[in-house]
Amino acid sequence: MRVSINKFGQFLWVCVFLAVLSYICVACVSSNEGAGAPHENKSSALKPATAVAAVSLIPRRILFGSPDKATPQISPDGSKLAYLAPVGGVLNVWVGPVNAPEQAQPVTKDEKRGIRNYFWAYTNQHILYLQDKGGDENWHVYLVNLQTMETWDLTPLEGVRAEIEAVSYKFPNQVLIGLNNRDPQLHDVYSVDLTTGDRCLKLENSGFASFVIDDDYAIRFGIRMTPDGGKELLSLTENNEWKEFMAIGPEDSMTTSIAGFDQTGQVLYLIDSRQRNTAALTTLDLNTGKQMVVAENAKADLSDVLVQPATNVLQAAAFTYERKKWDMLDSAVAADFKALSEVADGDIELASRTLDDTVWIIAYLLDDSPVRFYRYERATKNATFLFASRSDLEGQPLVKMHPVIIQSRDGLELVSYLSLPLSESAGQSITPPKPIPLILFVHGGPWARSDWGYNASHQWFANRGYAVLDVNFRGSTGFGKAFLNAGNREWGAKMHDDLLDAVHWAVEQGIADPEKVGIFGGSYGGYAVLAALTMTPDTFACGADIVGPSNLVTLLHSIPPYWAPMIDLFTTRVGDHRTDEGCKFLEKRSPLTYVERIERPLLIAQGANDPRVKQTESDQIVHAMEAKGIPVTYVLYPDEGHGFARPENRLSFFAVAEAFMSQVLGGRFEPIGEDFAGSSITIPAGAQNVPGLDKALQATG
Repeated sequence: MRVSINKFGQFLWVCVFLAVLSYICVACVSSNEGAGAPHENKSSALKPATAVAAVSLIPRRILFGSPDKATPQISPDGSKLAYLAPVGGVLNVWVGPVNAPEQAQPVTKDEKRGIRNYFWAYTNQHILYLQDKGGDENWHVYLVNLQTMETWDLTPLEGVRAEIEAVSYKFPNQVLIGLNNRDPQLHDVYSVDLTTGDRCLKLENSGFASFVIDDDYAIRFGIRMTPDGGKELLSLTENNEWKEFMAIGPEDSMTTSIAGFDQTGQVLYLIDSRQRNTAALTTLDLNTGKQMVVAENAKADLSDVLVQPATNVLQAAAFTYERKKWDMLDSAVAADFKALSEVADGDIELASRTLDDTVWIIAYLLDDSPVRFYRYERATKNATFLFASRSDLEGQPLVKMHPVIIQSRDGLELVSYLSLPLSESAGQSITPPKPIPLILFVHGGPWARSDWGYNASHQWFANRGYAVLDVNFRGSTGFGKAFLNAGNREWGAKMHDDLLDAVHWAVEQGIADPEKVGIFGGSYGGYAVLAALTMTPDTFACGADIVGPSNLVTLLHSIPPYWAPMIDLFTTRVGDHRTDEGCKFLEKRSPLTYVERIERPLLIAQGANDPRVKQTESDQIVHAMEAKGIPVTYVLYPDEGHGFARPENRLSFFAVAEAFMSQVLGGRFEPIGEDFAGSSITIPAGAQNVPGLDKALQATG
């Protein structure tokens, strides 16, 4: 088992758009999709400066189309390998023999959005995956029987959101699924039989945001928010009564959580930031109350834990400041990582493993290469190359990503990532010969973070002639609770100041031309774009907002019902829309309030079915701009939600965005051409503002 520590933050506006940009929605590896054959150049030095005309234009289809293969998962018994690969351009699950992945065949038949999340059942004969309709995020859980090749919808309920609550090797024919069919705000827990599809209620939810369940399918704890933005953990007694177990204050609520249990079920693995700044990996003996620190880092929160799949023994812990660093907790695993470090370049990720922990699927992550996957036999320390995520990236003029630390005006360290065009790179310097256009790339969340590694958007912008700066502003996760909490109630204020400080740094360093700075982002990043063009209208030459909220009052009033148990977290960290005073505060932080200040070109993109940031958020600022005679280009997709999952839609958006940025900032661009084919793209406003857009729309009818 590899436990991701960001689970609590993941359901809090994690930006699906950023996922799409680097195809995290496919590979679930952030900006990385896989790793494999040795990378020949072990030097991290930048390539010599190259004339811009000599750098070939990387086609958008190579950067943003579906990968060749992604997200490989070995079956628990080690006999089969599954992975995602296109069928007619749409990602589906393929399964084949583990020793002959080239013999794999597709076992799913998605023809629209593509499958992004799937996993093996412990039967070794079933694949489970999640899918929604048109981006509405009402996920259904589907089961594929590999013997009969039948596919069942295990949760065939309209307007209901299914969530996987637990999967255990002790119950191979059952999974626990949460459903909000009784109450849209609350997910009850059901046991679902994989052989019959029968569903049995296990626990009716009486007001909890989530549950902690052990390998015996015992519901051990319920988690609910407190009015101050904190949370409390209640344990479920043998008499099915809830008993107070732990109170976690608002300052620790997003950096303290349960990561699992040891094999006895009596030792709790706890990620804990209480009485400290960064979240450490600790153990808590439930019988004695004794707590011990297992792994810690002074600058970064725990980001990953490796746990032996069957015995639950802690094996390794990772902390990510600029780049991920593993701390070995098990000597055998330390020997494995040492052997793996000699196989290929790149940061090592354990993508999948067998139940007996003898075979691993390893990903090697690099910034200037597609991700590469290997099958690793622990007994022999032998690694066999499987495949790279995108073979057509091989030989393309990819660039390095440089971690840089930028000081905010009040002394915070902003861990950031800078990419430069090959034509402007020389040696180890991060300063081009002369200042060039810059894209400030803002991550979503905001309770998330940007990481080092291959990032399709960085490569895209750099290839077109822009410097790209990706900033972890205050409120980003992973850098300790003080940094996270410094973002409380700072939307459009100090969080925005951090972005301005990053631009100022880039100008001071001679990287950015101050007259040619664009801002680009989705979800919270989209909000940051709107805030930039309304609150600091002279700083940025243009902006591209994707699914960004324009009015924080209407945003909080329209959250999905299943987020209602977390409303106190939002009101503590953003502002309280339930009071007159809170609404006034939120209106001051809302870009819509200052729409008349917009002076620079703005591109807005939205999915009509977005359950998080409703279409109203984009409609209302577009209408306000039109009413004041301010130009705007509005791209709307009727079959998308919080981001663009359909390959055709994704490609069409990047075609529009590339032409839009080019006409303002002067970078190179690939003509739209046939990139609207099969897309549902509509342009309710401003098609005339982007070169080639009217013609492309006419060509698609």
